[in-house]
Amino acid sequence: MIRVMVVATSPVVRAGLSAVVTSNPTLTVVGSASDLDVLAREVGQLQLDVVLLDLRGNPQQLVWEKLLLIQEEQYPLRIMVIVEELDSIDLEMALRSGVRGILPSTSTESEIVAAVEAIAFGLVVLHPDFLELLSVREKVVINPVQTLTPREIEVLGMLGSGLGNKAIAKRLHISEHTVKFHLSSIFQKLGVSTRTEAVAVGVRLGLIML
Repeated sequence: MIRVMVVATSPVVRAGLSAVVTSNPTLTVVGSASDLDVLAREVGQLQLDVVLLDLRGNPQQLVWEKLLLIQEEQYPLRIMVIVEELDSIDLEMALRSGVRGILPSTSTESEIVAAVEAIAFGLVVLHPDFLELLSVREKVVINPVQTLTPREIEVLGMLGSGLGNKAIAKRLHISEHTVKFHLSSIFQKLGVSTRTEAVAVGVRLGLIML
């Protein structure tokens, strides 16, 4: 059974999302909250698999900051967010905060249920329209897995986990300068110019799994 907590400012939205979740026999709602402060207080006791978070009515920057605190101080989360406008999302900050799925508020019940299940099993779910909005510039690579070195794929995976240069350097026991060198090589090989684009391309090409 996949344990889900629903977080939404609106009581109506909370009830609606809870109903969607419980419509599937493999999912169960173990809690609901009007804000992330309630989530922070209860997350350690609920043994959650997925947090279903409605972003509408919440300043994104504040949401990311609160989620980061929960991740760092209490409990690693897999978060599915529902948004009004896909182009408003900062993907890099979202991934760093534990977001593993992004769907628009127009999504169907079956799409939401499928996304929650996928995220619970460790996959990442990004709506096709969102991927298009990223405007990722991909170069034609004969075999991208072989093009990136094992260390570069390792660094790319850490980017997908939302780690910064200093954290990557510490985890790999290398200097920040070496991390920057690896990032430069990754960007060049994947034909991208930002960390967000690198992660998006890595996911789409199957180089990493978030």
